[in-house]
Amino acid sequence: MATNLPRATPLVVTAAMLGAITSCQALAQATYPNRTIRLVVPTAAGGGGDVVGRLLAQGLSERLGRQVVVENRPGAAGIIGYEMAARSPADGYSLLLGVPTLAINPATHKKVPYDAARDFAPITQAVFSPLLAMVHPSVPVKTAKELIAFAKARPGQILYASGGYGTLPHLALELFSMMAQIRMTHVAYKGASPGVVDLVAGHVAIMAPAIIASLPLVRAGKLRALGVTGASRVAIAPDIPTIAESGLPGYDTVVWYGLLARSGTPQDVIVRLHKESVSVLRSREIKDQFSAAGAEVVASTPEEFTRFINTEIAKWRKVVKAAAMKPF
Repeated sequence: MATNLPRATPLVVTAAMLGAITSCQALAQATYPNRTIRLVVPTAAGGGGDVVGRLLAQGLSERLGRQVVVENRPGAAGIIGYEMAARSPADGYSLLLGVPTLAINPATHKKVPYDAARDFAPITQAVFSPLLAMVHPSVPVKTAKELIAFAKARPGQILYASGGYGTLPHLALELFSMMAQIRMTHVAYKGASPGVVDLVAGHVAIMAPAIIASLPLVRAGKLRALGVTGASRVAIAPDIPTIAESGLPGYDTVVWYGLLARSGTPQDVIVRLHKESVSVLRSREIKDQFSAAGAEVVASTPEEFTRFINTEIAKWRKVVKAAAMKPF
């Protein structure tokens, strides 16, 4: 026997579906996280970014109760990893470990497939570590002030090395030159190690690689330290002054690492991730591990990290322009 039941109109069905979707989204946010989280690290395994990423992932896994898996996506100055993160869903399940190239690339590349300020939601600047500016012992300078005077008397004759065009060690010495109003000549190597080898051999005069790898050469007397590039001295080398103390006031350049999510990630998820990541970073065990590597924990707020990234973007655009570097 046929019954004349009222048929749901498309509008009613749509409203019901939207209600169900909204309820599911609210439940998902309330129970975040309820599945594995991916942390994209735009550097190769074994490097500084990888170490920071894995320490963060391990700590967050313990605090969130869900596994945080590191996915290394190196290549093209980090662009491969940044693009992957920029195209991920804004749900808090795909995170990014930001490194200096996030802010450098817009200045050194003609086109990048991401917008550092638009596509990401900063969570916290995790740690930073200075570079160590060093000269070959044959170079008759012991301070940044003496290097500036030496270079001014020899415009373009001082050779400085870096691990590649557009890398932070390259731009760090371009910033030094810009602020000191001197002109030196850049020699790019395929990685920091061959550059350091040539520095020790005396083929180049100066270089500013990562402090953890270069400090032993200074302690062994093979190279002479001019100063660390950050605004403060570091615990593993308290006897080495900053470049600012050594003769160039206001100079400050560091390798930094920070945690970001996709722009549009729910605010409550950002708040949770910030709370837990800061707790990880401020633990005595983590702080001691970073300190032993010449790094210092920051654990900033999302707002502070946002301002920092914007400042870095502006700084490196200015340096690239002043150095007349050609974007590639």
